[in-house]
Amino acid sequence: MLRSQKGAARAPAPPGGCAGTRHKPPILGLIQRGGQLVMRMLPNVQQRTIQPIITATVAPGSQVYTDEYDIYARLEAWSYGHQTVCHAHGEYARDDDGDGFCEVHVNTMEGVWSLLRSWLRPHRGISQEKLPLYLTFFAFVHNARRRGRALLGQLVAALVA
Repeated sequence: MLRSQKGAARAPAPPGGCAGTRHKPPILGLIQRGGQLVMRMLPNVQQRTIQPIITATVAPGSQVYTDEYDIYARLEAWSYGHQTVCHAHGEYARDDDGDGFCEVHVNTMEGVWSLLRSWLRPHRGISQEKLPLYLTFFAFVHNARRRGRALLGQLVAALVA
């Protein structure tokens, strides 16, 4: 799921870019429910930019859930199942098969965005040059699923490996 960080009013987007690109770059976040998180800062918001990231990260044939943003329109052509929720119509989760479980949602990634904003807030004024490092570390901590000293052990192991 793509997220351009929320903030103050932004100038109109340049062709192939997103509004506010200079101050708040777009970030692509991919998460498997109950699995790994991948985050990448993007130079622009175009299908040709996200396709290599998605194909390197998501297995072909996987079901992908997104919001209605049109950048995801070619997921089916790229060999993925694709279902959307339409936030513009007040839809945030949908039960397609009637079993009482809303399987179509992007709430997992929305929760990650909320955690990322909270985690970045004390680090006000992160440069775009350093933001990919912050995103990588945030994803590492999320994927480690450890906190405190247990996280330190995994961090040291990753650094030594």
